[in-house]
Amino acid sequence: MPKKRKQAISSKKLPAKSARSKRISRPNSRGSARRLGKIVLPLFICLGIVGVLIFLGISGYQTATASPFFGVKTIDVRGTERTSPEDIRRIVAAQVEKSGVWNADLSEIRAKIEKFPFVKSAAVSMVLPAGIRVTVTERVPQAVVHLSSGDYLIDGEAALLGGLPPGEKGFPFVLKGWDEAKTEKASGENLARIKLYKKMLDEWRLFDLDSRVKEVNLGDLKELKVIIEDSGRQISISLAKDNLGKSLKTAIEAVAGKGAKVKSVDAAGIYPVIQYIEY
Repeated sequence: MPKKRKQAISSKKLPAKSARSKRISRPNSRGSARRLGKIVLPLFICLGIVGVLIFLGISGYQTATASPFFGVKTIDVRGTERTSPEDIRRIVAAQVEKSGVWNADLSEIRAKIEKFPFVKSAAVSMVLPAGIRVTVTERVPQAVVHLSSGDYLIDGEAALLGGLPPGEKGFPFVLKGWDEAKTEKASGENLARIKLYKKMLDEWRLFDLDSRVKEVNLGDLKELKVIIEDSGRQISISLAKDNLGKSLKTAIEAVAGKGAKVKSVDAAGIYPVIQYIEY
C-alpha cells in the first residue's frame, strides 16, 4: 500500500513541473524588439547618410564637369586632305557647346564626322580640360566613274566619294559600265570592276600604255572594252581578260597610223582582228 501512495503523489507533481518549464522557456518578446530596434535604427540612419553623400557627390560632379573650366577651347583636327577641317570643327563645337568637354558624347561626334564622303573612320578623344582631338582616316580615290548624273570619284572598296572636282588630276581615263542599282549584286559586281580596273592600270603602266586609253567600259565583266585614239578617231578594242597589257599593246600596234579606216579591234584572241569602216 505505501508504494502505491508514492506513485500517486509523484504523478500529481509532474504537471506543476511541466508548467514551470514552459514559463521558463517562453521568449521575452519585449527584449527582442528592443534589441532589433537598436540594430535597425542605426542601420537606417547610416543608409540615409550614405544616400545623401552619393546625391551630393553626383550633383557636385555634374556641376563641376559642366562648369566653364571644361568648356571647349581647342579642337585639333588631324589627317584631313579632302575633307574640310573647318566643317569638322563646326560639328564638334555644336556638340560640346552645352555639355562641355568632360560630358561630350564622343561616339555621336564620331558618327557625324564619318558621314563625310571622304572619311573612312574617325577617332575622337578628349584633351582635358578644354580640348577635343579628331584623327581622321580618309578614303583614297582610285578611279573616276561615269554615272548618269556625271563623273564621280570612287575608292578601292567601290564607295562613291563625290563628284569629280574641277582640275582633278592623276586619273588617266574614265571608267564606264558602273551599276547604279542599290542591290547586293550590283555592289559585288562594282567591287569586281574596281579590282579589274586596278589590274588594268598596273599592267598598262608596265608597257607605258595608260596614256593611250581614253575610256574603259566594264559593263560586261566577260567582255572588256577600251577606247583608244589614233589618227584623230576613237577606236573600240576588246581585250583578253588574262592578258590585259599585252593584248592592248598588240592592238595599238596593229592600228598604228590606220585609225581613220579602223572601226574596232578584237584583241581577245591570239592575234588582233581588225574591223574596217565600210564606205
